[in-house]
Amino acid sequence: MNNVRIGRRAEKEARAYFEKKGFIVVDHNFHCRFGEIDLIIRKQKSLRFVEVKYRTHIDHGLPQEAVVKRKQQRIRTSALQWLKRRHLPVDGELHFDVLALHRDAQGKTAYEYIEDAF
Repeated sequence: MNNVRIGRRAEKEARAYFEKKGFIVVDHNFHCRFGEIDLIIRKQKSLRFVEVKYRTHIDHGLPQEAVVKRKQQRIRTSALQWLKRRHLPVDGELHFDVLALHRDAQGKTAYEYIEDAF
């Protein structure tokens, strides 16, 4: 399976994970010239921009370790672009989270949700 298909599958699993936890998926795979936001979710007044990272094996590091400073800045800038395009104010509760997924020893998906990761 190629990386794009693996990524799409992980994002689909992530959407299901958040919906099960009571979040509303507002948008996904938002692209602009600054970057991409995997998921934008809401729960009550909290709007969360989520980077989904997946690893088949953690031999080469944890998925969340791939969300480096440059990636964080691109997500923040993309989030502002998303808000501008929708004419939404920036003064609400905005959060930047990471959902790290990997396969455990039994082949099941393990989830680690890191709120306010950056």
